[in-house]
Amino acid sequence: MQLTVNSVEKAKAKRPKTAIGRNEFMLFNQQLASITKAGIPLERGLRELANDIASRKMRKLVEEIAGELESGVGIEEAFEKRRKAFPHLYGRILKAGIETGRLSEMLTSLNRHLEITNQTRRIIFEAVSYPAVIFVLAAIIMTGVLFFIIPMYEEVLTDLLEGYPVNVITRCFFVMSHNVLGFWAGAGVLIAVLIFLFTTLSSFAEGRRFKESILLRIPVLGRVYHSSILSKMAEAMAMMVAAGCDMPACLKLSAGASGSERLIAESEPIAVQIEQGKNILEVGQFCSVIPRLFLYSIQLGAQRNELQDNLYSLGQMYAEQARCGQSRLQAVLLPIMLVVVGGFILLAILAMFLPIMQSVSCLS
Repeated sequence: MQLTVNSVEKAKAKRPKTAIGRNEFMLFNQQLASITKAGIPLERGLRELANDIASRKMRKLVEEIAGELESGVGIEEAFEKRRKAFPHLYGRILKAGIETGRLSEMLTSLNRHLEITNQTRRIIFEAVSYPAVIFVLAAIIMTGVLFFIIPMYEEVLTDLLEGYPVNVITRCFFVMSHNVLGFWAGAGVLIAVLIFLFTTLSSFAEGRRFKESILLRIPVLGRVYHSSILSKMAEAMAMMVAAGCDMPACLKLSAGASGSERLIAESEPIAVQIEQGKNILEVGQFCSVIPRLFLYSIQLGAQRNELQDNLYSLGQMYAEQARCGQSRLQAVLLPIMLVVVGGFILLAILAMFLPIMQSVSCLS
């Protein structure tokens, strides 16, 4: 059998379809911090680390990255190719750590802030899960009531209250009973659209900046997130100051290490204007994410030759604010969810019993 080759094309490298788990990534990050602290070169460390990883998918990713680094590919580029598997800007954090000689400290700091983020997620999940289960069960029961019982109830009630108006709540439930399938279909489409928008916005910098802007406006949760990224940036800046970086480089690299697109967008213009000889307080007066206290502490620390200590203190202060915000979130979120679910159930009860009371008064 003879074969004829008409064309030859280079196959595109497959990218991982799903991200690795948070706990798996935190373990990998901590192991990498320990290896780099021991003075092992990153490429060799990744090779050694791959041998101890139980997950086949994770082992393959680490081996591929180590191979690319050994062939001369930049670390940021190697991780950017796998941005669906690793957290966004992780490659930039590693690059900043290598450039400043503080990779181990930066990875350890990253793990500490990932623990704060995971704790926040855990608080939200624990506060939402119980009311969510009740809400889902209530929704299933109400769907059955709207689909089977309310139509019969509407006929009886119309005969009883002939000539009398029905209250607004009951009328709304009558309308819902006529459009049960349409309502759930619309809800499903809305959820699908929201998931699609969330995924699309996460794929480019402006979209991530927009998502972050919405997150920062959410009460309590926005303050926890804000304090967390400021703490991460302050600690990263302290490490870079200790490594001898100048102020513009510190601002750019630490903003990238924070993982916040909003901080990156505000820090880069400040760094450019500082290079031109301008004062950090003057150029940072229009910032909305970086607070004035943050900039004032930087300026004061630079004037007194205490910049590293000031930045470490700032990082600890904002980390403590994030932990206090988590406690407040835990105390507030569960009651709010219970009130929302209870309010929905109360409306359903009123819709059923108000017409009965009205019909009794009419008959009397």
